[in-house]
This record gives sequence, structure tokens and C-alpha cells, in this order.
Amino acid sequence: MPAIWLLLIVLALAIVGYVLGRMRALAAAEGSDTPLHSLPGYYGWNVAIFTVVPAAFALALWLIVQPLVVSTMVQTKLSPNAIGPGQTVGLVMGDVQRIANGLDEAVDAGVMTEDFARNLRADFTAVRSRLGQIGVALGSNVEQSVLRSAQEFRTLSSTGNLLRTGVVLGLAIIGFAFSYLRITKDFRARNVVETTILYLLIAAASIAILTTIGIVLSLIFNTIHFFNLYPAREFFLSTVWSPSFGGGSELGVIPLIWGTLYISVIALLVAVPIGLFAAVYLSEYATPTVRAVAKPLLEVLAGIPTIVYGLFALLIVGPMLVDVFGDDGVLGVDWMAGGTAVMTAGLVMGIMLIPF
Repeated sequence: MPAIWLLLIVLALAIVGYVLGRMRALAAAEGSDTPLHSLPGYYGWNVAIFTVVPAAFALALWLIVQPLVVSTMVQTKLSPNAIGPGQTVGLVMGDVQRIANGLDEAVDAGVMTEDFARNLRADFTAVRSRLGQIGVALGSNVEQSVLRSAQEFRTLSSTGNLLRTGVVLGLAIIGFAFSYLRITKDFRARNVVETTILYLLIAAASIAILTTIGIVLSLIFNTIHFFNLYPAREFFLSTVWSPSFGGGSELGVIPLIWGTLYISVIALLVAVPIGLFAAVYLSEYATPTVRAVAKPLLEVLAGIPTIVYGLFALLIVGPMLVDVFGDDGVLGVDWMAGGTAVMTAGLVMGIMLIPF
């Protein structure tokens, strides 16, 4: 069962739990709110929360862990012949997952039956062309060992999805029954609901903090790995910036710093006078009518993300400057750098105009 359907079922069960929990609380109080410890709505929310939270947590955890577990299991059984020269295990596993997803799409589209996809052999069938019929693009022909791994990937994923459905629905039903049966007129539903929400808020804040820590650690580890490949002395002191995907890159940060400063000076020369003069005019000389029209327009411009101005400059202004001034550009600035200069000018100008 797809995860979205599973989530919708759990939410529907939670809605039913809210209604039944509230009705049970009112029945326990014989139709009056007075004997109840909490308002009837809290009893309904108690059932809904205990139905959704354990099931949703299990579903989220399963969606994260299952692909890792399945990939690890398939990778351990991957044939050494499947890894060709110049390939890595990661690249081969990427092909395995694409083929597995392609087989799923082919079965859903009716191009293949489930038995045919499970027993398909690359020796007798052009898998690449068959999957291409439904829009699944593969970079090369599919070897039998890779196809076998993809079929095993599908089998393990299907088994995992069945287990996921059983576990998530089981937790939802258990939470529903547990919270529903414990409802009495003396049950402190408000305390339970508020405490549960407090823990959920703490968990959400913890996820945000842990995500930030993970980003920082990722940057640190990637930086260490980068400087293991390219010594820090060469990176900070070299005057050559020549990246190459085929290897042999020369990466010196000085050209990047110089380019940034060079473009920033051009941007400031354009943006500072225009922004300053516009601000002085609107503040001191403009009539109320002009100010009433111009200020809202400037506020609208300030609210547009600067990347939009950058794309406009790169796609429209840059090529226009090339047509006017020639392919070599002005002051040795080619059309890409010229577009970047205009983009930076727009950024600075937008920042300066925001307060006005």
C-alpha cells in the first residue's frame, strides 16, 4: 500500500476516534459536562493523538530506514562482475534502483505483468528498450547481474511495504483502542493531551537543532575531505581556477575573490548613486502624489526575490550588452560576467531601497 494511502487511513481513523472518544466521555458523564474532569473535546483529541502519533512516527521512520536496509541487503549480494571498469558500487546501486523503479512503473502501466517482471532475463529481452517505452531512460544496456539485483530489490521492497502497512495500521488500532478504553469521567484527558503536545513540540525543536548540527558536521567533514584532495596552501595561494570533472583540477580561491571584488565594485558604482539619489528625492523633494505612487512600487520591487532580477539580467540584459558592445565585452568582462555584475548591482540596489 502506498504511504500516502496509509497516512490517509490513519488520519481517517483518528477522526473517527475523536468523534467516538468525545461521545464516550459524554456518555460517561450521562450527557452533562459537569462530572467530567476535562472538556469533552480533550477526550476526543486524546484518542486522535494516540491513534496518529505512534503510527505516523513508525511510518516516517520506516520510510527512512527501509531504503537503507534494502540497499544494504542487495549490495551485499551484488555480483563482483556487475561492477565494470570505471564504475563504483554507488553507481551500480543507482542503476539497480532505477531499473527496479522502472519495472514497477512498467507493471503499473500494464506493459509487463508482475510474473514477467519478476522472471525477466536480460539475456532474452531488451530491458532498456522495454523500459524506454514508458519513459524510463537508462544510460546503458542492462546486464543480467544488475537486473537480478533490481528484481531482488523489488522483492525486498514489496515485503517491506507489506510489513510497513501491518505495523503502521497495527499501531494505529492499538493506540485507538488503548486511548478509547481508558476514557472515564475521572480521566485527566486535558493533562494527557497538553503533555503529549508539549513533548511533540520539544521533538520538533530537537529535529530542527539536530538538522542544523548535521549540516554543520557535513560541511566540516566535506571540508576536511576537500583539503585532503587539494592542499590548503594551493587552494588559498594559487592564482589558477580550472575545475575539471575528468580529474586534474587546479582550484585556487584568489581568482574567485578577485572576481567577487571586481563585480562588487561595478555593482556599487551603479547601485549606490541610483539608490541614494532615489531615496533623497522621495524623502525631500517628491510631491505627495509622486511619493504615494513611487513608494508602493519600490516596496513591490523590494519584495521580489533578488534571484529573479539576477535571472532577468543574465538572460536579457547580458545578451543585450553583448549585442551592443561586442563579444569581448567592456573592460574585458564577457557576457556571463557582465550579467553577474548586473545581477549583483540589482541585489545591492534592492537592499538599499528596502528601507525607503
